[in-house]
Amino acid sequence: MSIIETQPERTDLPLLSVPNIVDSMVEPFTSTLDLLHDIARVRIYTEPTLDEDTLVERMDDAQAVIVIGFHVSDAMLDRVSDHVECFAFGGTGVASYINLIATRERGIRVCNVVHYGNGAVAEHAVALIMELARRTGRMDAAMHIGGWHGEDGISLENKTIALVGFGGIGQHVARIARGFGMHILVWNSHLDAQAVHDLEATPVDDMGELFERADIVSLHLPLLPDTAGVITSEQLDHLQPGTIFVNTARAEVIEPGALTSRLQRGDISAGLDVFDVEPLPDDDPLRALPNVVLTPHVAWRAEAAYESLTKQVTQSIAAYFTGESFNVAN
Repeated sequence: MSIIETQPERTDLPLLSVPNIVDSMVEPFTSTLDLLHDIARVRIYTEPTLDEDTLVERMDDAQAVIVIGFHVSDAMLDRVSDHVECFAFGGTGVASYINLIATRERGIRVCNVVHYGNGAVAEHAVALIMELARRTGRMDAAMHIGGWHGEDGISLENKTIALVGFGGIGQHVARIARGFGMHILVWNSHLDAQAVHDLEATPVDDMGELFERADIVSLHLPLLPDTAGVITSEQLDHLQPGTIFVNTARAEVIEPGALTSRLQRGDISAGLDVFDVEPLPDDDPLRALPNVVLTPHVAWRAEAAYESLTKQVTQSIAAYFTGESFNVAN
Protein backbone atom coordinates (compact mmCIF):
# COMPACT_ATOMS: atom_id res chain seq x y z
CA MET A 1 0.00 0.00 0.00
CA SER A 2 1.33 3.41 -1.02
CA ILE A 3 0.92 6.37 1.30
CA ILE A 4 1.76 10.01 0.59
CA GLU A 5 2.55 12.03 3.72
CA THR A 6 3.46 15.62 4.36
CA GLN A 7 5.20 17.00 7.46
CA PRO A 8 5.13 13.62 9.28
CA GLU A 9 7.57 14.96 11.87
CA ARG A 10 5.14 17.75 12.84
CA THR A 11 3.21 15.77 15.43
CA ASP A 12 2.11 19.09 16.92
CA LEU A 13 -0.13 19.60 13.89
CA PRO A 14 -3.56 17.99 13.40
CA LEU A 15 -3.83 15.12 10.91
CA LEU A 16 -5.83 15.15 7.70
CA SER A 17 -6.56 11.72 6.22
CA VAL A 18 -7.59 10.98 2.63
CA PRO A 19 -8.57 7.30 3.05
CA ASN A 20 -9.70 6.73 -0.53
CA ILE A 21 -8.87 8.47 -3.79
CA VAL A 22 -9.33 8.12 -7.53
CA ASP A 23 -5.94 7.46 -9.16
CA SER A 24 -6.20 10.41 -11.51
CA MET A 25 -6.85 12.76 -8.57
CA VAL A 26 -3.55 12.10 -6.82
CA GLU A 27 -1.56 14.62 -8.85
CA PRO A 28 -4.04 17.53 -8.50
CA PHE A 29 -4.36 16.74 -4.79
CA THR A 30 -0.62 16.84 -4.16
CA SER A 31 -0.38 20.15 -6.03
CA THR A 32 -2.69 21.77 -3.42
CA LEU A 33 -0.92 20.54 -0.30
CA ASP A 34 1.12 23.71 0.13
CA LEU A 35 -2.14 25.28 1.30
CA LEU A 36 -1.84 23.14 4.45
CA HIS A 37 1.82 23.85 5.21
CA ASP A 38 2.24 24.52 8.94
CA ILE A 39 -1.52 23.99 9.33
CA ALA A 40 -2.01 20.22 9.11
CA ARG A 41 -0.19 17.01 8.37
CA VAL A 42 -1.62 15.07 5.41
CA ARG A 43 -1.84 11.33 4.84
CA ILE A 44 -3.16 10.16 1.44
CA TYR A 45 -3.84 6.46 0.88
CA THR A 46 -3.44 5.89 -2.84
CA GLU A 47 -4.78 2.32 -2.94
CA PRO A 48 -8.55 2.63 -3.48
CA THR A 49 -10.95 0.80 -1.17
CA LEU A 50 -14.63 0.82 -0.24
CA ASP A 51 -14.23 -1.60 2.67
CA GLU A 52 -15.65 0.12 5.74
CA ASP A 53 -13.22 -1.42 8.23
CA THR A 54 -10.27 -0.36 6.09
CA LEU A 55 -11.62 3.16 5.69
CA VAL A 56 -12.12 3.50 9.45
CA GLU A 57 -8.60 2.20 10.07
CA ARG A 58 -7.22 4.79 7.65
CA MET A 59 -9.01 7.53 9.60
CA ASP A 60 -7.32 6.57 12.88
CA ASP A 61 -6.05 9.61 14.79
CA ALA A 62 -7.25 12.00 12.07
CA GLN A 63 -8.98 15.21 13.08
CA ALA A 64 -10.11 15.84 9.49
CA VAL A 65 -11.09 13.52 6.64
CA ILE A 66 -11.56 14.15 2.94
CA VAL A 67 -14.36 11.95 1.59
CA ILE A 68 -13.89 10.86 -2.01
CA GLY A 69 -16.01 8.13 -3.57
CA PHE A 70 -17.38 6.48 -0.43
CA HIS A 71 -20.36 6.91 1.88
CA VAL A 72 -19.87 7.73 5.55
CA SER A 73 -22.50 5.41 7.00
CA ASP A 74 -24.01 6.11 10.39
CA ALA A 75 -22.12 3.10 11.73
CA MET A 76 -18.85 4.50 10.37
CA LEU A 77 -19.66 7.89 11.84
CA ASP A 78 -20.16 6.31 15.27
CA ARG A 79 -16.73 4.68 15.02
CA VAL A 80 -14.79 7.86 14.16
CA SER A 81 -16.76 10.65 15.83
CA ASP A 82 -14.54 10.57 18.92
CA HIS A 83 -11.65 12.08 16.95
CA VAL A 84 -12.85 13.35 13.54
CA GLU A 85 -13.84 17.02 13.75
CA CYS A 86 -14.32 17.88 10.08
CA PHE A 87 -15.34 16.03 6.90
CA ALA A 88 -14.66 17.64 3.53
CA PHE A 89 -16.76 15.94 0.86
CA GLY A 90 -15.45 15.89 -2.69
CA GLY A 91 -18.73 16.80 -4.34
CA THR A 92 -21.77 19.02 -4.06
CA GLY A 93 -24.59 16.67 -3.04
CA VAL A 94 -23.18 15.75 0.35
CA ALA A 95 -26.52 14.87 1.96
CA SER A 96 -26.60 11.44 0.30
CA TYR A 97 -23.06 10.64 1.48
CA ILE A 98 -22.87 11.99 5.04
CA ASN A 99 -25.64 12.34 7.63
CA LEU A 100 -25.74 16.12 8.07
CA ILE A 101 -28.08 16.03 11.06
CA ALA A 102 -26.00 13.46 12.95
CA THR A 103 -22.74 15.33 12.28
CA ARG A 104 -24.30 18.59 13.40
CA GLU A 105 -25.49 16.96 16.63
CA ARG A 106 -21.92 15.72 17.25
CA GLY A 107 -20.38 19.10 16.50
CA ILE A 108 -18.57 17.80 13.40
CA ARG A 109 -18.21 20.23 10.53
CA VAL A 110 -19.09 19.01 7.03
CA CYS A 111 -17.96 20.90 3.93
CA ASN A 112 -18.65 20.32 0.26
CA VAL A 113 -17.52 21.83 -3.03
CA VAL A 114 -19.54 24.04 -5.36
CA HIS A 115 -19.60 24.70 -9.10
CA TYR A 116 -16.54 22.54 -9.53
CA GLY A 117 -17.75 20.35 -12.38
CA ASN A 118 -20.70 22.03 -14.06
CA GLY A 119 -19.24 21.48 -17.50
CA ALA A 120 -18.14 17.91 -16.81
CA VAL A 121 -21.54 16.80 -15.47
CA ALA A 122 -23.44 18.60 -18.22
CA GLU A 123 -21.27 17.01 -20.91
CA HIS A 124 -21.83 13.57 -19.37
CA ALA A 125 -25.59 14.12 -19.34
CA VAL A 126 -25.43 15.00 -23.03
CA ALA A 127 -23.19 11.97 -23.68
CA LEU A 128 -25.89 9.74 -22.17
CA ILE A 129 -28.51 11.46 -24.34
CA MET A 130 -26.36 10.94 -27.43
CA GLU A 131 -25.80 7.26 -26.65
CA LEU A 132 -29.53 6.68 -26.24
CA ALA A 133 -30.27 8.66 -29.41
CA ARG A 134 -27.58 7.16 -31.66
CA ARG A 135 -26.37 3.98 -29.89
CA THR A 136 -22.75 4.51 -30.91
CA GLY A 137 -21.39 2.62 -27.90
CA ARG A 138 -23.62 -0.38 -28.49
CA MET A 139 -22.79 -0.48 -32.19
CA ASP A 140 -19.07 -0.13 -31.43
CA ALA A 141 -19.24 -3.13 -29.08
CA ALA A 142 -21.06 -5.14 -31.75
CA MET A 143 -18.54 -4.18 -34.43
CA HIS A 144 -15.65 -5.38 -32.27
CA ILE A 145 -17.32 -8.75 -31.93
CA GLY A 146 -17.91 -9.03 -35.66
CA GLY A 147 -20.63 -8.40 -38.21
CA TRP A 148 -22.12 -5.31 -39.79
CA HIS A 149 -25.41 -4.55 -38.05
CA GLY A 150 -26.49 -0.93 -37.74
CA GLU A 151 -29.28 0.72 -35.78
CA ASP A 152 -31.60 3.60 -36.52
CA GLY A 153 -30.96 6.80 -34.60
CA ILE A 154 -32.99 9.69 -33.28
CA SER A 155 -32.27 13.23 -34.46
CA LEU A 156 -32.06 15.79 -31.67
CA GLU A 157 -32.79 18.79 -33.86
CA ASN A 158 -36.21 20.28 -33.09
CA LYS A 159 -36.70 17.90 -30.17
CA THR A 160 -37.83 19.26 -26.81
CA ILE A 161 -35.64 18.81 -23.72
CA ALA A 162 -37.10 19.37 -20.25
CA LEU A 163 -34.64 20.36 -17.53
CA VAL A 164 -35.58 19.73 -13.91
CA GLY A 165 -33.10 21.92 -12.08
CA PHE A 166 -31.74 25.03 -13.77
CA GLY A 167 -28.64 25.94 -11.80
CA GLY A 168 -25.13 25.91 -13.22
CA ILE A 169 -25.31 22.38 -14.63
CA GLY A 170 -28.83 22.70 -16.01
CA GLN A 171 -27.93 25.97 -17.72
CA HIS A 172 -24.81 24.38 -19.22
CA VAL A 173 -26.95 21.55 -20.65
CA ALA A 174 -29.33 24.16 -22.06
CA ARG A 175 -26.48 25.90 -23.88
CA ILE A 176 -25.41 22.61 -25.46
CA ALA A 177 -29.01 21.73 -26.33
CA ARG A 178 -29.42 25.05 -28.12
CA GLY A 179 -26.44 24.11 -30.28
CA PHE A 180 -28.35 21.02 -31.40
CA GLY A 181 -31.36 23.15 -32.28
CA MET A 182 -33.49 21.82 -29.42
CA HIS A 183 -36.39 23.52 -27.67
CA ILE A 184 -35.90 24.00 -23.93
CA LEU A 185 -38.47 23.63 -21.18
CA VAL A 186 -37.59 24.15 -17.50
CA TRP A 187 -39.49 23.27 -14.35
CA ASN A 188 -40.61 26.56 -12.84
CA SER A 189 -38.94 26.30 -9.44
CA HIS A 190 -36.26 28.69 -8.12
CA LEU A 191 -35.43 29.93 -11.60
CA ASP A 192 -32.93 32.60 -12.57
CA ALA A 193 -35.12 34.82 -14.74
CA GLN A 194 -32.16 36.25 -16.65
CA ALA A 195 -30.83 32.77 -17.48
CA VAL A 196 -34.29 31.68 -18.62
CA HIS A 197 -34.43 34.70 -20.93
CA ASP A 198 -30.87 34.36 -22.23
CA LEU A 199 -31.25 30.65 -23.00
CA GLU A 200 -34.72 31.06 -24.51
CA ALA A 201 -36.17 28.53 -22.11
CA THR A 202 -39.88 28.14 -21.37
CA PRO A 203 -40.89 27.66 -17.71
CA VAL A 204 -43.56 25.05 -16.95
CA ASP A 205 -45.23 25.07 -13.54
CA ASP A 206 -46.52 21.50 -13.39
CA MET A 207 -43.97 18.71 -13.54
CA GLY A 208 -46.46 16.25 -15.01
CA GLU A 209 -47.13 18.65 -17.88
CA LEU A 210 -43.38 19.21 -18.26
CA PHE A 211 -42.77 15.48 -18.67
CA GLU A 212 -45.70 15.10 -21.04
CA ARG A 213 -44.34 17.74 -23.40
CA ALA A 214 -40.74 16.49 -23.44
CA ASP A 215 -38.85 14.22 -25.81
CA ILE A 216 -35.93 14.22 -23.36
CA VAL A 217 -35.93 14.83 -19.58
CA SER A 218 -32.68 15.61 -17.76
CA LEU A 219 -32.48 15.97 -13.97
CA HIS A 220 -30.18 18.52 -12.33
CA LEU A 221 -31.72 19.01 -8.89
CA PRO A 222 -29.63 19.11 -5.72
CA LEU A 223 -30.66 16.68 -2.99
CA LEU A 224 -32.30 18.75 -0.27
CA PRO A 225 -35.06 17.97 2.24
CA ASP A 226 -37.66 19.47 -0.11
CA THR A 227 -36.35 17.72 -3.25
CA ALA A 228 -36.06 14.18 -1.85
CA GLY A 229 -38.67 12.09 -3.68
CA VAL A 230 -40.03 15.16 -5.47
CA ILE A 231 -40.38 13.16 -8.70
CA THR A 232 -43.13 10.58 -8.14
CA SER A 233 -44.43 7.56 -10.00
CA GLU A 234 -47.49 9.61 -10.97
CA GLN A 235 -45.28 12.19 -12.66
CA LEU A 236 -43.24 9.51 -14.42
CA ASP A 237 -46.50 8.16 -15.84
CA HIS A 238 -46.70 11.37 -17.89
CA LEU A 239 -43.58 10.44 -19.88
CA GLN A 240 -44.55 9.68 -23.47
CA PRO A 241 -43.39 6.47 -25.21
CA GLY A 242 -39.94 7.02 -26.69
CA THR A 243 -38.89 9.61 -24.10
CA ILE A 244 -35.23 9.67 -23.07
CA PHE A 245 -34.81 10.15 -19.30
CA VAL A 246 -31.40 11.12 -17.87
CA ASN A 247 -30.28 11.47 -14.26
CA THR A 248 -26.82 12.75 -13.38
CA ALA A 249 -28.06 14.51 -10.21
CA ARG A 250 -29.09 12.24 -7.31
CA ALA A 251 -31.23 9.11 -7.39
CA GLU A 252 -32.95 10.17 -4.18
CA VAL A 253 -34.83 13.02 -5.89
CA ILE A 254 -37.02 10.27 -7.37
CA GLU A 255 -39.54 8.30 -5.33
CA PRO A 256 -37.84 5.00 -4.36
CA GLY A 257 -38.52 2.27 -6.91
CA ALA A 258 -40.60 4.51 -9.17
CA LEU A 259 -38.10 4.88 -12.01
CA THR A 260 -37.24 1.18 -12.15
CA SER A 261 -40.93 0.32 -12.35
CA ARG A 262 -41.46 2.87 -15.13
CA LEU A 263 -38.47 1.60 -17.10
CA GLN A 264 -39.60 -2.01 -16.82
CA ARG A 265 -42.54 -1.19 -19.08
CA GLY A 266 -39.96 -0.85 -21.87
CA ASP A 267 -41.49 2.13 -23.70
CA ILE A 268 -38.96 4.76 -22.55
CA SER A 269 -35.18 4.71 -22.24
CA ALA A 270 -32.86 6.11 -19.59
CA GLY A 271 -29.26 7.11 -19.00
CA LEU A 272 -28.35 6.88 -15.32
CA ASP A 273 -25.17 7.87 -13.50
CA VAL A 274 -26.58 7.88 -9.94
CA PHE A 275 -28.34 5.21 -7.91
CA ASP A 276 -30.15 4.70 -4.62
CA VAL A 277 -27.42 2.25 -3.53
CA GLU A 278 -23.84 2.79 -4.66
CA PRO A 279 -22.00 0.79 -5.81
CA LEU A 280 -25.01 -0.56 -7.71
CA PRO A 281 -25.56 -4.20 -6.61
CA ASP A 282 -24.81 -6.78 -9.27
CA ASP A 283 -28.35 -8.14 -9.01
CA ASP A 284 -30.09 -4.77 -9.28
CA PRO A 285 -32.92 -5.05 -11.85
CA LEU A 286 -31.63 -1.97 -13.70
CA ARG A 287 -28.66 -4.02 -14.91
CA ALA A 288 -30.98 -6.36 -16.81
CA LEU A 289 -32.89 -3.68 -18.72
CA PRO A 290 -31.83 -3.25 -22.38
CA ASN A 291 -33.39 0.21 -22.54
CA VAL A 292 -31.04 1.65 -19.92
CA VAL A 293 -27.48 2.97 -20.23
CA LEU A 294 -25.62 2.86 -16.91
CA THR A 295 -22.43 4.58 -15.79
CA PRO A 296 -20.90 4.27 -12.28
CA HIS A 297 -21.34 7.83 -10.92
CA VAL A 298 -18.55 9.28 -13.03
CA ALA A 299 -20.18 12.38 -14.54
CA TRP A 300 -17.95 14.61 -12.41
CA ARG A 301 -14.71 12.87 -13.32
CA ALA A 302 -12.76 15.16 -15.66
CA GLU A 303 -9.45 16.96 -15.30
CA ALA A 304 -10.83 20.48 -14.87
CA ALA A 305 -13.27 19.25 -12.23
CA TYR A 306 -10.47 17.47 -10.36
CA GLU A 307 -8.45 20.68 -10.13
CA SER A 308 -11.33 22.73 -8.73
CA LEU A 309 -12.54 19.97 -6.40
CA THR A 310 -9.17 19.23 -4.85
CA LYS A 311 -8.43 22.90 -4.28
CA GLN A 312 -11.80 23.50 -2.62
CA VAL A 313 -11.64 20.54 -0.22
CA THR A 314 -8.10 21.52 0.76
CA GLN A 315 -9.22 25.12 1.33
CA SER A 316 -12.11 23.93 3.50
CA ILE A 317 -9.74 21.93 5.72
CA ALA A 318 -7.30 24.85 5.98
CA ALA A 319 -10.19 27.13 6.90
CA TYR A 320 -11.39 24.76 9.62
CA PHE A 321 -8.00 24.51 11.30
CA THR A 322 -7.45 28.28 11.13
CA GLY A 323 -10.81 29.15 12.65
CA GLU A 324 -12.45 30.26 9.43
CA SER A 325 -15.40 29.04 7.36
CA PHE A 326 -15.38 27.77 3.78
CA ASN A 327 -18.15 25.81 1.99
CA VAL A 328 -19.75 24.64 5.25
CA ALA A 329 -22.72 22.38 4.44
CA ASN A 330 -24.15 21.61 7.89
